[in-house]
Amino acid sequence: MQLFLLAAPHVLAAAHSPHDTGVRAVAQLSARTAYVLMCLTLCWGVFVSTGWVRRISGRQATRSSHMVLATLTLAFGILHAASFLFLTDVSFNIWMLTIPLVDGGTGRWALGIVGTELMLAISISVGLQRFFRYRRWLWLHRLGYLAVLLTGLHAFIGADVNGHLGDLWLVGLAFAVPTALIALLRFVPAGVLTSTGLVEEEA
Repeated sequence: MQLFLLAAPHVLAAAHSPHDTGVRAVAQLSARTAYVLMCLTLCWGVFVSTGWVRRISGRQATRSSHMVLATLTLAFGILHAASFLFLTDVSFNIWMLTIPLVDGGTGRWALGIVGTELMLAISISVGLQRFFRYRRWLWLHRLGYLAVLLTGLHAFIGADVNGHLGDLWLVGLAFAVPTALIALLRFVPAGVLTSTGLVEEEA
């Protein structure tokens, strides 16, 4: 997820310093780690909600592991965004990293901001679940699919703009395609999955 990298003309400046090169390396590594963890979080969440992996270690253990993956995704995503506050050759502020399209922000930055903030809202709602009606909480939780789509688009557009897509597109698709397929299978009726042999019918 190449979040918020050099796009608006007014934040461009002179050649990069060694300090900024290091900060950008942290931003890139945290972005790519967050992307992989995001895909794994969605896939594992589908497995947990459908019960496809419940036999491995029980529902509570699989739910807890889903929460750990989600927490790591957010941690690396926020680290990615926060890295840009430490650049010296460009000027980013907290508002540019949290409010879409403010101060000349671009559309691709907005995708990353909205996607990350949706994930954060979903994570907070898990702790406040008892204050929601279950169906309303479930509707909010399913916005995670939209968050993954937005941040995934952000990642690919950002990689293209920054000249990394040629090196990363295969790895990106290797995680994106299975994630999209599993997300689609989540909404296929159980009877269809059973009849096609994708899922075994429980006795």
